[in-house]
Amino acid sequence: MAIEFRLPDLGENIEAGEVLNVLVSAGQILSEDEPVIELETDKAVIEVPSSVAGKIVSVHVGKGDRAAVGQTILTLEPDIGETAKAPEASRPDPPAPAATDTTPSAVTPAAARPDVSRSDGSGDGGEADDGESSAAATEPPAPTAVGGPVARTAVSSSPASQVPAAPTVRRLAREIGVDITHVKGSGPGGRVSEDDVKAHAKALNEAAAGTAGGGIAVAPLPDLSKWGEVTREPFSNVRRLTAAHMANAWSTIPHVTQFDKADVTQLEVWRKAWAGKAEKAGGKLTPTAIILKVVAAALGKFPQFNASIDMARSEVVYKKYRHIGIAVDTPRGLLVPVVRDVNTKNAIELSVELSGLAERTRTGKIAIEEMQGGCFTISNLGGIGGTNFTPIVNAPEAAILGVARSQQEPVLVDGEFQPRLMMPLSLSYDHRLIDGADGARFLRWICEALENPFLILLEG
Repeated sequence: MAIEFRLPDLGENIEAGEVLNVLVSAGQILSEDEPVIELETDKAVIEVPSSVAGKIVSVHVGKGDRAAVGQTILTLEPDIGETAKAPEASRPDPPAPAATDTTPSAVTPAAARPDVSRSDGSGDGGEADDGESSAAATEPPAPTAVGGPVARTAVSSSPASQVPAAPTVRRLAREIGVDITHVKGSGPGGRVSEDDVKAHAKALNEAAAGTAGGGIAVAPLPDLSKWGEVTREPFSNVRRLTAAHMANAWSTIPHVTQFDKADVTQLEVWRKAWAGKAEKAGGKLTPTAIILKVVAAALGKFPQFNASIDMARSEVVYKKYRHIGIAVDTPRGLLVPVVRDVNTKNAIELSVELSGLAERTRTGKIAIEEMQGGCFTISNLGGIGGTNFTPIVNAPEAAILGVARSQQEPVLVDGEFQPRLMMPLSLSYDHRLIDGADGARFLRWICEALENPFLILLEG
């Protein structure tokens, strides 16, 4: 009796991915738990192991194909001498369609984004050789053709689960703020497609633009080939979802960015003095590792920065944990792995964990769970250059810290100018939750803690 191996559930909100490599072939004897395909999801590259064993009769996917949860990947026949597994063992029930979620998700990706990668949209920087990172990339939502903020419809009394639509369609509607119960389906029996959701969102956007001036319709791209040769290439999954996530964050969160500088002259002396101890432990004591510890202390002192807004309920959700995302530049795009419980770890422990996390992220070995649940994001461009930038808040977080390259500057100390190493910092935050004065106090506290690390012991 033939056995089918179907793509299993890969985690929260992950319904499909692009096949990067097929690791098996027809005629091969497959063992249980042996990797079958390498799949790029919205958040990471993962190896998918087989839950069944036997001789492969046929492979139903190829490199570059898009595989969805529940889709048949392989057909096998039981190996001689072994008892065939029941077909039901390899056919997990597809996840039930999720109802429209009106509460903020805990990322974030990511990638996308994961919690997609997530990106801060600040450019092509990245975690450099010294452990510093570039721009936030967090758990991005599904892409949408809508350019401006989507007007959100009121929640219908009719359950969304009763609307005939695929899980991917429901997710798209949920992520871009469309009530699927208000969407008119064009398919058989009124089934709702992705195109139906996008058309509904576009109509809402255009209506908002005509009435309140808040929406912006997407203008068609002119024929650029009229002026010279062009080439086209499709977005990668990470880039596509990052773009959608950034556009959504920028259009739905009222951003404010504040700037300050920290005198890290003494901190740099201290960091170099303790670098050897970190290396012996298996890490690298980078400025990012130290900033992680400082930011975790700041989140405890200023809880509104460790919160998310639930607009559907008109509530602020305060988090008791302190998980901080670090933007990492990878060949596939910007991703944001999350360092958990930063407040419980010292700088040496953080340096070790950060080194391993960044390496797994660059090589595509990062687990999806490691890019979820972030409370705050740090985007460090110091290893690349620049004087300042304005990072984009990684929704549903409330704020993000940007770090630029430290430079020697003349500073007036005790009546005379001295060369001091100054670190530029930029803080972007959600102005619905955080006022300017709060932002200034938070950023100044971080600067003072970097200038006087003993402050963490006194107030952190």
